[in-house]
Amino acid sequence: MKNLHTHTFNISCQDRERLNGHQGLVIWFTGLSGSGKSTLANALEIALFERGKHTFILDGDHVRQGLNRDLGFSETDRTENIRRIAEVSCLMADAGLIVITALISPFRREREMARQLVSNERFCEVYVDTPLALCETRDPKGLYKKARSGQLPNMTGISSPYEIPENPDIVVHTEYQSVEEGVQMLLKRIIQ
Repeated sequence: MKNLHTHTFNISCQDRERLNGHQGLVIWFTGLSGSGKSTLANALEIALFERGKHTFILDGDHVRQGLNRDLGFSETDRTENIRRIAEVSCLMADAGLIVITALISPFRREREMARQLVSNERFCEVYVDTPLALCETRDPKGLYKKARSGQLPNMTGISSPYEIPENPDIVVHTEYQSVEEGVQMLLKRIIQ
């Protein structure tokens, strides 16, 4: 590490934001599997795109199929998964993009690490609050069924903990809020 040097480039984050017409931002969706994170992320990206905003979604499953395919689901690997996604999110926000992540990110300390990497001013934690019982009825990937039968160890909410955010920037209750209601609430907070 002692042979690494930081180079100063002429085009700044502020220059990119000015060109894009909006601030670089990371919108960090967190919640249980099946809570609606990816659905909300997709709907939010469509709404932002329609408003001329430059966006990109980093979905947990997609990132694990590429950048993080070498990681498992142990606590150590989950921490590294979040660290890598936070680093990429930070770079993309520096490029002036609105980055939307859809990740379980079960541990508070990793979400706080992500916030610190990106910066508090450019980080928006969105807790997708959905009861476990409802997530289990949705179970789009069949993960809860596998976890309940013992075929899937380290399943968040079943055999591995999910730490509910203590002070999220936004909470979306998918049990009684529609996707559109959630997106409208998010847009009011994101777009000035």
